[in-house]
Amino acid sequence: MRSDEVKKGIERVPHRALMHATGVARSEFEKPFIGIASSFTDLIPGHAGMRTLERFLENGVYAGGGHPFLFGIPGICDGIAMGHIGMHYSLPIRELIADSVETVIQAHRLDGMILLTNCDKITPGMLMAAARLDIPAIVLTAGPMLGGRYKGERLDLVHDAFEAVGKFNRGELTEDDVVAMEIGSCPGEGSCQGLFTANTMACLTESLGMSLYGAGTALAVSSKKRHLAFETGKKIVELVNNNVTARQIMTRNAFENAIRVDMSLGGSTNTVLHITAIAHEAGIELPLELFDKISSETPNITRIRPSGDAMMEDIEYAGGIPAVLNRLRGMLKDNPTVTGPSLLELAKRGVVYDHEIIRPLDKAYSSSGGIAVLKGSLAPDGAVIKVAGIGAGLEYFKGTAKVFGSEQDAMKAIMGKKIQPGDVIIVRYEGPKGGPGMREMLSPTAALSGMGMGDKVALITDGRFSGGTRGLSIGHVSPEAAAGGPIGLVKDGDTITIDLKKKTVDLSVDTDELDRRRAAFRPPEPKFRSGWLARYARLVTSANTGAVLK
Repeated sequence: MRSDEVKKGIERVPHRALMHATGVARSEFEKPFIGIASSFTDLIPGHAGMRTLERFLENGVYAGGGHPFLFGIPGICDGIAMGHIGMHYSLPIRELIADSVETVIQAHRLDGMILLTNCDKITPGMLMAAARLDIPAIVLTAGPMLGGRYKGERLDLVHDAFEAVGKFNRGELTEDDVVAMEIGSCPGEGSCQGLFTANTMACLTESLGMSLYGAGTALAVSSKKRHLAFETGKKIVELVNNNVTARQIMTRNAFENAIRVDMSLGGSTNTVLHITAIAHEAGIELPLELFDKISSETPNITRIRPSGDAMMEDIEYAGGIPAVLNRLRGMLKDNPTVTGPSLLELAKRGVVYDHEIIRPLDKAYSSSGGIAVLKGSLAPDGAVIKVAGIGAGLEYFKGTAKVFGSEQDAMKAIMGKKIQPGDVIIVRYEGPKGGPGMREMLSPTAALSGMGMGDKVALITDGRFSGGTRGLSIGHVSPEAAAGGPIGLVKDGDTITIDLKKKTVDLSVDTDELDRRRAAFRPPEPKFRSGWLARYARLVTSANTGAVLK
């Protein structure tokens, strides 16, 4: 065992003495040492209930014949970090988490690890660490939040808190309504209720084979989640004893399966960044074009908020990810899983209990998946859009550019009612380097939707969107403005054309004029000159490569 390096032999007397000081009994040194990387924090609703899950994980490890060691991993809530300096840290924390897990696991020579996670960048950071370290590993996501209630209607964070800002501005809601939604939209622990980034990543973690069967949608408040925690603790010891490592699970087949499930669900555009980055750590390169290819072949069979009105609890009661795998089993590739049976064997076990929530392939909402990759003169290296969140009639959009150098400036114009129907809002210098950190732009898109402008304007950025974003919102534009991409050359009044059928996004400016603008182009000074965001900006790659550090 790896842990023999710190617990066996006369020369390890000091090491054992220190472990005895933590309470490890002498009889425990023959057992596998299991790290439990917990991202518990009081700051994140999706993580606030993890203390209970930690207990069940520890008990499961003991029951399986191992010895657990709990350690902490940082986390931030994207919703709370949004709209101010905090969002600069959202994507970079993914790298910090992967490095933190690697550091503790390697320094203490632990034999296997459980990764307790839930929210947006924390889950991909944990998976990146698993792929990088390639030791036995299982991920346990803490589960979705239940929907809220107000005046007989179901509430969720995005539709009923973020969009309430725009609705109040428009005069549709009273101040009492807004306060009620503020209090009631998030009724307790769990990841926010729709198919936003946190829940999309939980579903894809199960699809990758890195979580136990049924873990992806099991609710945060359920005894089922506690049972899964206990079984996860037992299972990790089995994986250590059988030397089943993370890269044996996370193969290219696994990543292609996860992308297919993502497209069938209509998940968050952030998953394009995250799946690419996790695969990179596993030594597998996934070109952006692969996402588009798989999407074009995969029917979109669910419509979960923000794309529809269903919530994660509806998916759970309809059969969860096993049911989705069952629908897709003829399109999936077989692959090992941490559960034991292969993915296709697990797919056969899945049962669909609600055929409207998880539709048959021949009655899908659309014949292609929920995400599309666009290219064109504005995004030569690609851009990403969540087509599942777009209403009918928006397949083609031609409008006039209104250019902003930051999310804050764009938000001021939106709230100041300076955006008109037919505008194409360009928000640049928010990419991996320019941001730095690709800030999510849920506040602007939610405000536009709440003000009734969601189907009348487009928003294009080299930054990112939340999984809760809907409407004609195009992100991840590559190359980004800070790297000299064409999005940095756009001027107010330019014509922008978006054609979703042709999968193009173009800037209608003649070549000579673009050449003049390019010759005169000077990117702004870096926003951070000290701290780790300054280092991040120097090392991070483009969005189309997963915004990984090199």
